[in-house]
Amino acid sequence: MAGPLTGIRIIEFAGIGPGPFCGMMLADHGAEVIRIDRPGGIMDPRDPLCRNRKSVVLDMKKDGAIDAARDLCRGADGIIEGYRPGVMERLGLGPEVLLADNPKLVYGRMTGWGQFGPYAQAAGHDINYISLSGVLHGIGRAGEKPVPPVNYVGDFGGGGMMLAFGMASALLHAAKTGEGQVIDCAMTDGSALLAGMSWWFHGAGMIRDEAGVNRLDGGAHFYDTYTCSDGKFISIGSIEPQFYALLREKTGLDADPAFDAQLDEAQWPALKEKVAALFSGKTRDEWCALMEATDVCFAPVLSLGEAPLHPHNVARDTFVSVAGVPHPAPAPRYSATVNPVPQPAPAVGADGDTLFASLGYDAARLAALKASGAIP
Repeated sequence: MAGPLTGIRIIEFAGIGPGPFCGMMLADHGAEVIRIDRPGGIMDPRDPLCRNRKSVVLDMKKDGAIDAARDLCRGADGIIEGYRPGVMERLGLGPEVLLADNPKLVYGRMTGWGQFGPYAQAAGHDINYISLSGVLHGIGRAGEKPVPPVNYVGDFGGGGMMLAFGMASALLHAAKTGEGQVIDCAMTDGSALLAGMSWWFHGAGMIRDEAGVNRLDGGAHFYDTYTCSDGKFISIGSIEPQFYALLREKTGLDADPAFDAQLDEAQWPALKEKVAALFSGKTRDEWCALMEATDVCFAPVLSLGEAPLHPHNVARDTFVSVAGVPHPAPAPRYSATVNPVPQPAPAVGADGDTLFASLGYDAARLAALKASGAIP
């Protein structure tokens, strides 16, 4: 069988970052995702965020384009849009209009700050959203400024992935009840939620409200990355007593009684210096030979170029080749359905004629839309 979302049609109003990521997630799991691109839009076939799509082009400033977009949405199960609050309403494509056309529609809205609040109309990027949610404050080395974790936490974890979950949940509700709804997915909200465990630790007084001094942020000697003699890196996550004991056994640290004080935070800086000196004495491959695939909780730190080649990733097909470049494969996996094989993004607008014909547009109507410039 095909992916679990087979039979679901999603209209994606083209954007960047988290919106396309959400579209990728839904398409990866079987949904038909039709992307409405702007004139002059580009989809790179090497881009995972644009894979498994169909594409039409509409110039919303031209006669007939808004009606054509509404027609697409009438036959859809859900839409994704990532504009500032109010833009879709000004276009005549707001929730009130589209849900009146299609009461079962799931209307997914992706923004950084949310649909309301003092910041709602301000521009921003991932770094700003995770700053306001309290997340960025805890990422970095002790005594140094916060370090942006690329745009994984706001755009993708707290944004696109959160919206994909919201869409799937609301689609299930619509299938049961016939009731569509609007999803207000804000990256400030989503990134705050991703830090749920840290909020627990903070509330319980189990961590200090600063970066680089706690158990899971690089403060502890048993949970950090280390430099090897070849300039490459390894990661250690030996938290539990049995894993910590095995780390000491395999590295010879069991001979040093100072390491008995695993959870004494006052000892962590000194212990970390010793561990760093130890790991700098061998290459990454030598440490892999000693500890890889053991209960030490160890892994080499792989680059983007290395990760697709690692035997574990190869065995699991964690990466697939699309348009000649590695893509992360669809995840998670299912026992009863098989996710579609990722296909590269089509040329922008490649599916317009076919899709509009499927809506009942005859040749004359398509010609009129092209003459007006609604379909370039």
